[in-house]
Amino acid sequence: MRRDPDFFEERELSLVYMARRLKESLAVEKVLDAGSMDYAVEPAYYQSGLLFRSTKIGAYFYVLPQDEDRARSLLREGGYKPYEIPPNR
Repeated sequence: MRRDPDFFEERELSLVYMARRLKESLAVEKVLDAGSMDYAVEPAYYQSGLLFRSTKIGAYFYVLPQDEDRARSLLREGGYKPYEIPPNR
């Protein structure tokens, strides 16, 4: 269930997905809701494009660390690729 970030108080949250479009964001919410997950969604900027860089706003999905594996599994089952932390370069 989508929760306000205040619901999680000061607890650390894990980023599990970043949606670039509203339609995608709404579909991801349905997947997480169907799995009875508590999650927070916050808008944030991201950059796209290789040659012509542009800044856009996406929907970032966060869950509690103990729910991270289950949320990632639900996303994969729903046909979405969960966010993976890029390796250090």
